[in-house]
Amino acid sequence: MAKTDLRKRVHDIIFEADTPTGKFFDILLFAAIILSVIIVLLDSVEGLHAKYGYWFLAIEWGLTILFTVEYILRIYTVNNPWKYIFSFYGIIDFLAIIPTYLSLFLVGTHYLVVVRILRLLRIFRVLKLMRFVGAADTLVTAFRQSRAKIIVFLEVIITIVVIIGSVMYLIEGPENGFDNIPVSIYWAIVTITTVGYGDIAPHTIAGQTLASLLMIVGYSIIAVPTGIITTEMVLKSKMMKRKNTHSCQNCNFSEHDDDAKYCKMCGEEL
Repeated sequence: MAKTDLRKRVHDIIFEADTPTGKFFDILLFAAIILSVIIVLLDSVEGLHAKYGYWFLAIEWGLTILFTVEYILRIYTVNNPWKYIFSFYGIIDFLAIIPTYLSLFLVGTHYLVVVRILRLLRIFRVLKLMRFVGAADTLVTAFRQSRAKIIVFLEVIITIVVIIGSVMYLIEGPENGFDNIPVSIYWAIVTITTVGYGDIAPHTIAGQTLASLLMIVGYSIIAVPTGIITTEMVLKSKMMKRKNTHSCQNCNFSEHDDDAKYCKMCGEEL
């Protein structure tokens, strides 16, 4: 019984953002994450690495051990560890610690610990900014609901750039930098997206005219995916409910309605 109570208390500290101890733990965790990212950035500066490289390494290993212990405790305190391990945050937590250990075998991989900055996404829960979490969920859902329309849109764009690129190859030719059709298609993609690197440019009147038309098409197509996604976001936002920060100890689900007393995924009491 005591062991169960201990697991529950540790779970509340690590996973919950509504309790004072849970919030304090998360704030300390965020400070450690930010420090870790700063250390990696500074260590990449040659002069600082030469002067403080030993201390940077020592701090990085100390933080890695801290994050490793925290990761193990997260697995220990949930009733279904695999749910957490393969969840979004579980994968991020694992990726946050593995680069430092890989650096023992592969030189330079410790710089990949910058992925720890993704763990700061939990700040929305700590500061109770759940409306932003809801907004992110709305955006993800909008993309998911719009994928068929966006795929069709991309197919149309690919068809346009292939045709325009091929025509531009015939008009300009290798003597004007359009060495082959793939290169010409690359130019068409750069042009229609309004990026305009300028490494390849048409020289003939016909080529410049076609390029001008493609630029106009490029400006007009920007609004298409925006409109598709915005429509889905509006529909999703109308169905949103307020969310709280409770995390289910059994299944690790954390997107409960504000008045929820039990987990809507497994029935565990919150």
